[in-house]
Amino acid sequence: MRPVLTAEQSRHQDAQAADDPWVLLDRAGWAVARQAVAMDVGYGSRVAVLAGPGNNGGDGYVAARYLAARGVSVDVYPLASPRTDPAQWAHELVRKAGVPIRDREENRPADLVIDALFGGGFRGTLPNLSNRATPMDGSPAPWLAVDVPSGLDATTGEAASGTMPARATVTFHGYRVGHLVGSGPDLCGRIVVADIGLPDIEPEMWLCEESDAPLPVRSCTAHKWSSGSVLVIGGSDGLDGAATLTARSALRAGAGAVMIACPPTVEDRVRAPEIMTRAVGSGRSLTIDDLPPVLELVQRFDLAVIGPGLGTSPDLSGFVNRFLQDWPGPVVADADALNALDGPAGLIRNGETVITPHTGEFQRLTGWPGSYEAASRLAHETGVTVLLKGSPTFVIGEERWVVDTGGPELATIGTGDVLAGMIGAFWAARGGSGTQAARSAAYWHGVAGAELQANRTVTADRLVEQVAITTRR
Repeated sequence: MRPVLTAEQSRHQDAQAADDPWVLLDRAGWAVARQAVAMDVGYGSRVAVLAGPGNNGGDGYVAARYLAARGVSVDVYPLASPRTDPAQWAHELVRKAGVPIRDREENRPADLVIDALFGGGFRGTLPNLSNRATPMDGSPAPWLAVDVPSGLDATTGEAASGTMPARATVTFHGYRVGHLVGSGPDLCGRIVVADIGLPDIEPEMWLCEESDAPLPVRSCTAHKWSSGSVLVIGGSDGLDGAATLTARSALRAGAGAVMIACPPTVEDRVRAPEIMTRAVGSGRSLTIDDLPPVLELVQRFDLAVIGPGLGTSPDLSGFVNRFLQDWPGPVVADADALNALDGPAGLIRNGETVITPHTGEFQRLTGWPGSYEAASRLAHETGVTVLLKGSPTFVIGEERWVVDTGGPELATIGTGDVLAGMIGAFWAARGGSGTQAARSAAYWHGVAGAELQANRTVTADRLVEQVAITTRR
């Protein structure tokens, strides 16, 4: 788990540091220089360092001094004179080392540009950076940003006009929220977190890593009903594939027994040899009259996943709202179940609940923008765990987590149904909290998508099979 901080939290962290600012600045600049070397900068390479007036610029001066000592040809372009004591110290050392400090209007060829202008302290108007240093062949030089690319808001991820995308960004102690939201993922490139001795503080959220996403482990004496059992309530005319994908995903992710409860008109279409089915009711979609047999059926299972492919019939509202109130066990509410709810109040129930909206479904349900702040509000007011799907995905219950393993390859129909099945399987098989199951499922769902993308186009049916491979580690 890595902390994810707002810009204000980062400033507070700096103020709480026990080490001298000069020591921290030197460590930070060394980390930037090491990343430049990792980006193939070496003896004879040319590097342009754009230095701002604050400590971000000080990091750039230090990096310039260390790189010059390795035989790199470094040019430093100050935006303005250093204004902080550590930055003035770093400026004086780089001057004494003989590193050229040039007028900011000059533009000499370079193989790498180090953006140490503003970091998280950007305010006002961004100077024109688009014509900065290019190599001899005229192609654009890669950029290495310090803390965040200059012009990017470290808290909101909003970017000023003219913000230059970095190939890599070196940040310190933990991520910034702005690295992960808004324009951040497109502008920051690879995030490199350097430990320079800053203190731990309570972060805005935590970034999920593999150690935070445990997989179910079966005991030697396990049988199908002790390995996690999931009832998928879904399916309707034209949407039968969603329920099948969810059920198959739950099995591939480790559940021992999975059944689909669906209208009789689609039972034949949701069948798969490994999936049990049960036709409920007599119509093309479920209604409140079908609730008693579903409530009787669900008693046999560890939890229910409700929503995949349920459809948009107005009769569904009564069924979904009553089911959530009358069934006291764990529920994953997905897709059409969320659209059928009367509002957030319908999520207040006796059993534990995980909901999996994308931003559009979240806004329809709550009337609020689909943001992690709004998801936190919903979780607080209703007691549910909110898995807000996107890139990144947020999992918010008693704690705030962000999962960044998913990418654009998952932006295809049916992958959300696969995720719902994984949550159900992990939760049923491991027990514990829905928040942990949702976090683990989101993490491995993203890993499976990336691994599949490396070899072939991602589709939901292929993703189901990849889940079985990825989660058997």
